[in-house]
Amino acid sequence: MTATVLLLGKLADLGGVAEMRVPAPLDWPGLIAALPAPLAQAAQGTKVRLAVNGVLLADKTTLAALTGDEIALLPPVSGG
Repeated sequence: MTATVLLLGKLADLGGVAEMRVPAPLDWPGLIAALPAPLAQAAQGTKVRLAVNGVLLADKTTLAALTGDEIALLPPVSGG
């Protein structure tokens, strides 16, 4: 009974992995508690986006993930 958390870019570096499993069901405070401290701190930044099953959430605090869901933490994008 888990959800998959995908970590992209700099967030994968902070987490030390590109993917992790966390207990589900899961809300925003539960996700933050399940992440390593440096990653949890970064995830709370205003520029980090959150998607569930490929759908971006307008507000990360509305997270309501169930067993089998895929949660993606998306770092800010820089370009040239």
